[in-house]
Amino acid sequence: MPVIKIETRIKGDVKVVFDLARSIDFHLISTSGSKERAIAGKTSGLIEEGESVTWRAKHLGVYQNLTSKVTLLQRPNYFVDEMQSGAFKSFKHEHFFEQKENYVIMIDIFTYHTPLGWLGKLADFMFLKKYMYQFLESRNRILKSFVESGEWKNSLPNFAN
Repeated sequence: MPVIKIETRIKGDVKVVFDLARSIDFHLISTSGSKERAIAGKTSGLIEEGESVTWRAKHLGVYQNLTSKVTLLQRPNYFVDEMQSGAFKSFKHEHFFEQKENYVIMIDIFTYHTPLGWLGKLADFMFLKKYMYQFLESRNRILKSFVESGEWKNSLPNFAN
C-alpha cells in the first residue's frame, strides 16, 4: 500500500489555509492542468463532512471520473476525504493543519491501493507514485502562493474564512 506524505509551510492563518484546502472553487484553480471539473455532488463552495464531489479530469492522458467523500472534518485542524468510486481500488487523503506563530504546517498523507493486481503494482513502481506526488505537491505550492500573496481574496471573492 503506497503512502505519500508532503509537508508544506505556509505563512498565514490556519483557518484560511484549511478552508482553501477544502474549497471546490480553489481546487478547480489549483488543478487546471488536468482540466478538472466538479460534475456532481458538491460542485462549489466549501465541502463539509458527509458531502461528496465527483470530479472529471484528464490524468495520464485519459479522462476519468472520481468521486470522493469527506468522512471526517475538524475545522481548522484536520479533514479526510476518501474515494467512493474511481480509477484507484481505494484511497484515503488525510489533511493536517497546525498554526505555528505566523505560519501553518500543512501535512498531506495520501494512502492508496492500485487496481489490477501486479499490473497496478508495476504501474505504481514505474510512474504512478511519482505522478501522484507531483500532482499533490503542485496543488500545495499553488495553495501556498495564493495564501502568502493574498491572491485568494481576488480570485475567490465569495470565499469566506
